[in-house]
Amino acid sequence: MNKHSITNPKLSFFLLLALSRVAIGQVHQMPAYPLISHDPYFSIWSFSDTVTASPTKHWTGADQPLIARITVDGKNYRILGDSSAHEVAGGGLAGVQKQVTVTATRTIYDFVCGAVNVRMQFTSPLILNDLHLLSRPVSYISFQISDGDHRTHKVQLHFIASANLAVNLAAQDVQSTKLSTASLNLLRSGTRDQPVLARKGDDLRIDWGYVYLGAAKKELSVQTISGRDLRTDFPVELISTKQRNHLLLLGYDDLYSIQYFHSNLKPWWKLDSGSSIEKEMDAALTQYPAILKKCDSADQQVYQDAFAAGGEHYAKLCVAAYRQSVSAHKLVKSPEGDLLFLSKENFSNGCISTVDVTYPSAPLYLMYNPELLKGMLNGIFYYCESGRYAKLYAAHDLGTYPLANGEIYGEGMPVEESGNMIILTAAIVKREGNAAYATRHGKILSQWVNYLAQKGLDPADQLCTDDFAGHLARNANLSLKAIVAIRCFGMMAEMQGQQFVAKRYNDLASNMVRQWIKLADAGDHYALTFNDKNTWSQKYNLVWDKVLDLHLFPDSVSRKEIAYYLGRQKPFGLPLDSRKTYTKSDWILWTAALAADRQDFESIVNPVYKYLTETPTRVPLSDWHETLDGRKVGFQARSVVGGYFMQSLYWKLHH
Repeated sequence: MNKHSITNPKLSFFLLLALSRVAIGQVHQMPAYPLISHDPYFSIWSFSDTVTASPTKHWTGADQPLIARITVDGKNYRILGDSSAHEVAGGGLAGVQKQVTVTATRTIYDFVCGAVNVRMQFTSPLILNDLHLLSRPVSYISFQISDGDHRTHKVQLHFIASANLAVNLAAQDVQSTKLSTASLNLLRSGTRDQPVLARKGDDLRIDWGYVYLGAAKKELSVQTISGRDLRTDFPVELISTKQRNHLLLLGYDDLYSIQYFHSNLKPWWKLDSGSSIEKEMDAALTQYPAILKKCDSADQQVYQDAFAAGGEHYAKLCVAAYRQSVSAHKLVKSPEGDLLFLSKENFSNGCISTVDVTYPSAPLYLMYNPELLKGMLNGIFYYCESGRYAKLYAAHDLGTYPLANGEIYGEGMPVEESGNMIILTAAIVKREGNAAYATRHGKILSQWVNYLAQKGLDPADQLCTDDFAGHLARNANLSLKAIVAIRCFGMMAEMQGQQFVAKRYNDLASNMVRQWIKLADAGDHYALTFNDKNTWSQKYNLVWDKVLDLHLFPDSVSRKEIAYYLGRQKPFGLPLDSRKTYTKSDWILWTAALAADRQDFESIVNPVYKYLTETPTRVPLSDWHETLDGRKVGFQARSVVGGYFMQSLYWKLHH
């Protein structure tokens, strides 16, 4: 393969020509498959390649059964849910799953059930530039049924949603009821106790609010409640030459979503005083054709942007990451009127609005709606500017999800979080082309950059975002973050017309670069720590120098590092550093973006694609895995896979 510069403008023509021959990005193999994706509580997955091989689950692994079967000429076929679930739902053979296809907003299963074909599609319309639609907690489950042998067949579709979607533990009592709207028949279920925002933590499900299963009245389906089962049976129909289509809506009204400094906040879609889940579900039904078009457009854009930036395997990684990253957040509005897009640190420690989770997640949101990245930062800015948090450096988090009442992390990450906040603010103003957001937070940003000026070049023994690896003094990659952040502050000062301030911090950063190169130089690479030249690490923090055009480090630094990394790859990726063989896939994708040519970029990305498609650990995508065998080490379903979009972000800003 010939090498081509990723930054070569002539290459874009050939890539765009290739794009004209590329269909919507399709992923056919993942560790687990998103079915219903909205927020950290309303999140249902299939943990097996065949959707009839296991019960559907919450991302934590707790069973949250969705069941579907189709009766064809008197014979029952399972098309959703495992055999144990179907023992009480009519039994039957498993339909033959021919393919699963994942796009940014949809997961599609194709079945053969006797003499008919069934396409079952799960659509969660997470459209980042439409905040009301993004926050609306309603997914679509559609079925297309057609004959497979040009004969007439008698069919009936059956669907069950379990009330377990609305409990933390299966033993909790529930109450269910029938409702209706102008256009929908609805089944609703929730716990009897309704402990709204009474529980916080990591491995938890929601046990307040209500799950809704809706079917259009015009479909003439019959809805029943049996124990914990919310059941919809569609009419018996004849299938011949005409395809039959059926649609179900699955929604969740959590009543209140977040406690923010002791104020209980409703979800974004409830900001209108006249709103209700019934109205939202009616609107979702009416808007279904238009929303499908939006989803189709988003699917194409996500894939094609990534394909242009990094090729097929890279594009598929971005598609696989999209819904997982978005649905690890909740969209609300603060009492002060600020948009808040708050993450949950899934299967890490359950923190809410963790700064060093926001930092790797950011590229996806910078790509498609910087307001959402502001929503990740606004709460931290408010906390640190309000006097509630008195330290000289930035806070680590706002609490434990869903209670955002103040930092709970026992030990701060002073250089890490201060650098993160400054860099991300700079990325926002660069993306928007104006410094308004930086101006709004100028005082606290000045405080943080002065902390970095004093403590950042040769950091003391402290934690960084890779805290699972333990404390580390004289961390070269953490030092990189501080230097880049100081230069980012200078860039923001330039944009605000503060030339004297800009020169001061730009000169400081340039001087620190010269010192860093001497301190970290280990011959053919740069060390993990300044005091041990027999070590190495991924210098992923350097990527912002390239993405934001900071012109800070000489190109020779990234070239030397990339050449060194290529000799240290393992089957499932580049290790994080020389201490262990495990890695973080988000950081690998940032490191890959440092590459100056496509071949080197793909050489670093392809083992991560191998991990996506071959890992033996069947859970929602883990960002922390072993590079020797592809097994999960820790974490799953986290938002940080939004970091996979770093190369797409670079491409967007430079083409």
